[in-house]
Amino acid sequence: MTVTVPTAAADPFTATSDGDRHAIYDALVAAGPVHRIPLPSGQLGWLITSYAAARAVLADARVVKGGPGHGPYIAELAPDVAAAIDRHMLNLDPPDHTRLRRLVSAAFTRRRSEQLAPRIQAITDQLLDGLAGRGELDLISEFAYPLPITVICELLGIPESDRTEFRAWTAPLVAGAMAGFAAYSAAATALVDYTRTLLARKRAEPADDLLSALVGVRDGSDRLSEDELTSMVYLLLLAGHETTVNLIGNGVRALLTHPEQLSLLRAEPERITAAVEELLRFDGPLQSAIPAITSTPVQIGEVTIPAGEILVVSLLAANRDPGRMDAADAVDLRRAAAPHLAFGHGIHHCLGAPLARLEARIAIGSLLDRFPRLQLAVPADQLRRLPGLLMNGLAALPVRCDGGG
Repeated sequence: MTVTVPTAAADPFTATSDGDRHAIYDALVAAGPVHRIPLPSGQLGWLITSYAAARAVLADARVVKGGPGHGPYIAELAPDVAAAIDRHMLNLDPPDHTRLRRLVSAAFTRRRSEQLAPRIQAITDQLLDGLAGRGELDLISEFAYPLPITVICELLGIPESDRTEFRAWTAPLVAGAMAGFAAYSAAATALVDYTRTLLARKRAEPADDLLSALVGVRDGSDRLSEDELTSMVYLLLLAGHETTVNLIGNGVRALLTHPEQLSLLRAEPERITAAVEELLRFDGPLQSAIPAITSTPVQIGEVTIPAGEILVVSLLAANRDPGRMDAADAVDLRRAAAPHLAFGHGIHHCLGAPLARLEARIAIGSLLDRFPRLQLAVPADQLRRLPGLLMNGLAALPVRCDGGG
């Protein structure tokens, strides 16, 4: 079988015009379940695009993370900085992954997420108060971003006075190889330095927060090493807010560009739980799962991928695979529940998925309730996506909350 290698013009990771990324993935899905593709790192990898193949690969024990050392610029970073951000669960395989997830799960439970609902509602209401009467504004920077960064910082126990630099740090870290080494290295170094200082403070004066719990969490004689601890904070901080920023932004964009679906949700607000699931499927916050490596040859469709090759599972493409469901490229809040891969699958399924879902339900539901005339302030084709391998988010979402012209 001839495997298609997309040209640079068909690269989904650098596609930023709204609609182009999905169009590229739609064409790849139609062409087959697996493709040879250049990655932002400059390496060649294999992109998995069909739902069935993606789900199978995410649960395949022959497809491994391979341990630390595979992240962006890891070989070029200062060794102590690289070690401090690279030993997290998404880079590890069992038994290390199993041990870390078990230790973290003891502190980061579903109950902790559910207990945050009143606080999430209060933060949401305060942010919405600040949007009233403003005319045109960017919903990403003024609502979709500050809500989850506030929630994750409060959950971790990061003082409000320390949060001002986080956006400058997390943006290049999420962009990865596309940020350039200088920006990535500066952000990683600054975040590691801050994290180490904060951990020392939590050891001296523990509080009722997740970071203090992570410092003290143990399972028998086992506990997080210092590099595992800083890497876990790095992961929770980035994954704990960037995905939710994109979930809220993409979800609101989908509703505003599908007025019949928006009207349905306004008329039947009790649909919000199902609506969030359909929005996750239709235009999820993650473009791809973290790349993995074949430990032995793996057959996908008619293609045998050799051992030692990089695999990238496209969650975005898989969730809109027309072989999985009818009208997969349409948002339909009446759609019968259909499992999706927006939070991954298998042992690396997102630990923070319950919190992200809760934040999205509260944020989107409250936004629509507060502003019945909410609308885009620019034509949809002027919206732009951020380039990247992992994330699928908007650079900005200009809206008018009052619906005025």
